[in-house]
Amino acid sequence: MSTATASRIVVGVDGSQQSVEALRYAQRLAPAFDATILAVAAWDYPAEYPGYVPLGTSEFADAAKIHLEHAVTRAYGGNVPSGLETTVVFAHPGKALVQASRDAALLIVGRRGHGTFRGLLLGSVSNSCVSHAHCPVLVVHQAPEDATSEDTASTGRAADDADS
Repeated sequence: MSTATASRIVVGVDGSQQSVEALRYAQRLAPAFDATILAVAAWDYPAEYPGYVPLGTSEFADAAKIHLEHAVTRAYGGNVPSGLETTVVFAHPGKALVQASRDAALLIVGRRGHGTFRGLLLGSVSNSCVSHAHCPVLVVHQAPEDATSEDTASTGRAADDADS
């Protein structure tokens, strides 16, 4: 009788193209880890709400759920990996992903791209995960072929220009 728990790859999802790419990496790596995928979307109160709890907080959770569902659809289309689980968590994204990494074989997060020198830096969530996760962390950059297609179509400019 085996007491080993099933292996899991945790993916941080915020709806960005980088998080969609992270989901795709998870699908490719899951067989090597003999793992299922847990896609985690986390939300927290916006910074402008310190000191009080705003009314209508369900809209934040609903927005996170919608971003998660759309990211899964963009990543997999009709080929959703078997055993894929999704969850929306009320917590700071970095803390939520570090907590989820306790039972994971791998944590995958996207890194928001920046142009020029800023492109060498990790964002706060990916930095938190790299620094504090309880498992190995893979930080995924936006796929080069996706860098201009979707972001340019929706904003009229390249992805690297959007964050500069």
